[in-house]
Amino acid sequence: MKNFKFPFSIAYADTDAGGIVYHGRYIEIAERARMDMMRGIDVLSNVGGFVVREISIKYMHPLHLGDDIVVDTEITNVGGASMDLQQKFVHDDVICAIMNVKVVFIGTDMRATRIPDFVLNHLDS
Repeated sequence: MKNFKFPFSIAYADTDAGGIVYHGRYIEIAERARMDMMRGIDVLSNVGGFVVREISIKYMHPLHLGDDIVVDTEITNVGGASMDLQQKFVHDDVICAIMNVKVVFIGTDMRATRIPDFVLNHLDS
C-alpha cells in the first residue's frame, strides 16, 4: 500500500493559550488526512465506512501557529475488516508526532464487515 500525504497549515483555532497546537486537534487533523485518503470513493453512502477503534499518539515536538505541516499516512496492516494506520505529523522534515490508528469497516447495518475490494484497490492505486 502507498503513503498518502496531506498538507495542512496550522491556524489560530488549532492552538492553545500557550501558542502551540492543542493536543486534541491532532486527532481532528489526522481525521481530515484519512478522509482525504478516501477521496474519490463514496464509501459511506453506498456500503458502509470506517470507524476508529483505537488511537495512540506520541508527541515529540510542538507545532505552532503558521506551521505548514504534512500528515503522512501509511497503511501498515490490512485485516479482513480492519486496517492499521500510522500517521506522522511532519514539519520541516522533523517528525513532531506519531499517531497509530486502527479503523474497522462497518456496513450499513453498523456491524463490522470485510473491507470491500474496490476500497482496497483505491488505496493501493
